[in-house]
Amino acid sequence: MTRRFPLLSVDAVCARHLESARRQAEKYGIRARTVEEVLSDVTIELVVNLTPVPAHVEVIGRALEAGKHVFTEKVLAETPEQAEALRRLAREQNRCLGVAPETFLGAAVQTARRVIDSGALGEINSFAISANRDNNVLLSLFRFLRMPGGGVVKDYGVYYLTALVSLLGPVERVSALVRTPYPTHVNRMEASPEFGQVMDTPNESEVAAILRLRSGVSGTFHLNSDSILQDQASFLIYGTEGILSLPCPNGFGGEVALLRGDPDYWQPARRVVLSGGSGFTDDARGIGPAELALALREDRPCRTDCALGCHVLEVLDGMLRSGETVEAVEIASTCDRPAALTPEEAAALIRPL
Repeated sequence: MTRRFPLLSVDAVCARHLESARRQAEKYGIRARTVEEVLSDVTIELVVNLTPVPAHVEVIGRALEAGKHVFTEKVLAETPEQAEALRRLAREQNRCLGVAPETFLGAAVQTARRVIDSGALGEINSFAISANRDNNVLLSLFRFLRMPGGGVVKDYGVYYLTALVSLLGPVERVSALVRTPYPTHVNRMEASPEFGQVMDTPNESEVAAILRLRSGVSGTFHLNSDSILQDQASFLIYGTEGILSLPCPNGFGGEVALLRGDPDYWQPARRVVLSGGSGFTDDARGIGPAELALALREDRPCRTDCALGCHVLEVLDGMLRSGETVEAVEIASTCDRPAALTPEEAAALIRPL
């Protein structure tokens, strides 16, 4: 945000402990300020919230009540009820509330969106998502993964589900099996003050779900953070005329490929690697706040509008509830697919106003 998006003029960073803020401020050439100083400064229009999920309701609520627009990292809140309350508050304050993950604005998902909207897949009828993580490493590195909202469903599944909804639309029903087979781990990071200690790790680490979309399309959603290696993603969308393969949506770029059949059924599939998308193929963290800022200037809804975040959170929460009851959960909320981000609109995000 300090270097890539001139739409954003970053004023300050704040933290619970001011000394932490000072270290980051020095690194990025900005000011360290208290939360109170930021919220009382009328020249600051937008607050970007990077706190752990349990702090979201307080931080986002205070910022909205202070008259600030807010962009928050995933997920919006711990529960759908809290998220809906924040959404109402944003509406009452006439402020924009944007929700990550912003990665769906990157080149990979936007390239996939272009293919889907073109009709190249024919009639879409199913999807299959499967990915892994390695909690033996990640739980030692990141304390927030041990906090409420830090399980594989809400912390990692949010990337895949946001991308899916942005491509195919909202979810109607979910049924899931959820497991937490390893409620403790030993910290393996030698640089950590907790190295060698047993850590409580109560969050879910495995989910196998079936989702039915409001369009009638259904598919599978499987995540396992009790495995090995960095994330190995499989994200496939099936149609009557083609199959679309996407990379892990925890990044902005990666290979998007279209598989088409040969007129001779017995011949190998034709695989075409695609490009086009939004142009953001590398680490483009900050694109969400930048797009929100441009939406404010153009007086239109932002693509990360909290309606999307509220719906995604309800679906993720529905997976966890279904895992407890072993019953399907109906999803009450809905949302529109965010407008596709064209290359021209993406270029506008890195031009000065």
